[in-house]
Order: sequence, then structure tokens, then C-alpha cells
Amino acid sequence: METSQSIEVCTPLTECGAPPVPEVGCDLVTVPTRQGLEAVDILRRGAGDAVGPVLHDDGGDTLGFVVPPGTAAAWDVPGSTCTETDGRGLRLNPEPPVQGSGWLLPPGEADLATDPAVLRAALGEAARLIEAADNCR
Repeated sequence: METSQSIEVCTPLTECGAPPVPEVGCDLVTVPTRQGLEAVDILRRGAGDAVGPVLHDDGGDTLGFVVPPGTAAAWDVPGSTCTETDGRGLRLNPEPPVQGSGWLLPPGEADLATDPAVLRAALGEAARLIEAADNCR
């Protein structure tokens, strides 16, 4: 009885055993950590609303939500910024794309990107929750 062996080729852009992660264009919405964590909770509790990959900085000051390319052109949410990628593809590896950051929600465990309208609503709700909590003191 013959058995066949398959040889798996691993490249720097994939992990052995994992399918290659597609190259996608994206923008990044950056918010203060407290508001971002609230928004992640809101998005994950929502019916059908999915959250894409989320980065955190090592200092713990900000979270970055991966959103579709072109979002930066119309982004106007106070207290946040949206950085565009200028059409360059970004390969969402298990390794964070920015030095000094890490994944809160890594690619593969999340959708490719968070819908900007859904994120805008979640950030607004998060800001109201934080303001209410702060005013209860």
C-alpha cells in the first residue's frame, strides 16, 4: 500500500497550515482606547454587525479599526482620525503591519474590514456611554 505525502511550502506571507491571507486595500480609523474597546463590544453584540481586524498600540493609547479603502475621504467623526492607504494593498498577516502595535482582533478571526457606517454608529454610542458613566461620579 502506497501512501502519498504532501509537502507544504511556507512563505513569509503565510503560515504553514493556514490559507494565504488576501491582499486588500484598506484605511485605518484610530480612536482612543476606551472608546474603541466600547465600540468593539457594541459591534460584537450587534445582530449581524461584524467587526474587522483591530490594532492596538503598545502604549495602550489607541485602537485602529481596519475599514474599506476610500473611507478616509468622508470620515468626520470627532475624536478619531482615518488614515488612507493611497491605494497600496496591505497584507493582513498575523503579524501587525505597524511596528509597536499588536492585534486586538487579528485577521482571520474577523471580517476583512468594519463597515464605516456601522463603526460610526458604534463609536457614537460608545462616546455616549462613556459620557454617561463619567457623569455618574
